[in-house]
Amino acid sequence: METKKIKVAVVGVGGISHFHIMGYKALPNVELYALCDINENTLKQKGAQYGVTRLYTDEAQMLAELPEIDAVSVCTWNSAHAPCTIMALNAGKHVLCEKPMATNAKEAEEMLEAARRNNRLLMIGFVRRFGNDCAVVKDFIDAGDFGEIYYAKANYTRRNGCPGGWFGEKARSGGGPLIDLGVHVIDLVRYLMGNPKPVSVYGVTYDKLKNRPGIKDGVAYTSATVTEKPIFDVEDLASALIRFENGATLAVEAAFSLNIPADVGKIELFGTKSGAVIDPELKIYTQQNQYLTNVSLARSTALSFDGLFENEIAHFVSCIADGIPCRNPAEDGVALMKILDAVYASAASGHEVVLD
Repeated sequence: METKKIKVAVVGVGGISHFHIMGYKALPNVELYALCDINENTLKQKGAQYGVTRLYTDEAQMLAELPEIDAVSVCTWNSAHAPCTIMALNAGKHVLCEKPMATNAKEAEEMLEAARRNNRLLMIGFVRRFGNDCAVVKDFIDAGDFGEIYYAKANYTRRNGCPGGWFGEKARSGGGPLIDLGVHVIDLVRYLMGNPKPVSVYGVTYDKLKNRPGIKDGVAYTSATVTEKPIFDVEDLASALIRFENGATLAVEAAFSLNIPADVGKIELFGTKSGAVIDPELKIYTQQNQYLTNVSLARSTALSFDGLFENEIAHFVSCIADGIPCRNPAEDGVALMKILDAVYASAASGHEVVLD
């Protein structure tokens, strides 16, 4: 007897949706059932590309006409995450929502409440938790090799890296590099630390370089909605110090535009037994026989995109089909949105923000 396939719809068929779609298409127990996007031309193009014929420009209509849908991936721009997710949850669907969970903590809490009220899974797309580099570091942490991790630094900065389009529009993005790039590394560090509760934040933001519109070299980062006269009313640099309930602290920097030699993506962890740097390979700094030692693994530990999103999508489907615990629960998304809100609030006031 053939097992019933899980029917999945994807809402928002811009750039990130490709990784969700390919993840679903790789699973034998999943049927990519429908696509939804407000841009009809893009929608038709994607439908033809992926072999999907159930195409909708309105999510409410899709959910009403296709009650057999089991799950939805929300891959829209940030300001649509909450309404699209809540609509799907209220229709009885499980949801995988891309990061950031929402544009603020209030929206995130409403999403979590909808998931609980409808008894449905809401998973947040913290894809770095499924990276090969994360798996290796976590193996060492879980074995006790780092001891107590009490301080960390996370840097995700670009020299000229605003994607344009909606990424620079606060009304749709909710913010700049902090909410787009910083969310990845803040969550990854917090996950590796065991998800400690944030208690206070001091942050600063700047918009000195903006999106560098006059640079002739162009950028390698492009939104699917680039316009001729882009709006840029978000920060171009954010920096923050985050304190956690267990006494640990995290220093983070995120930038679209910064006068640095090259783009940086770097995680540093400092423990009582060992420290680690991911940049992009993992290096461990410790001591053996009273000598300071630097440890490199024989295998490659740099983040690989091969299988990254596939692992995330497979986990989401397994949570639905097999009832396994979710690695990226909505509660973690809410905690992260509270951190981001606090960074922006601290930057605006010039003072530390204490979280409840």
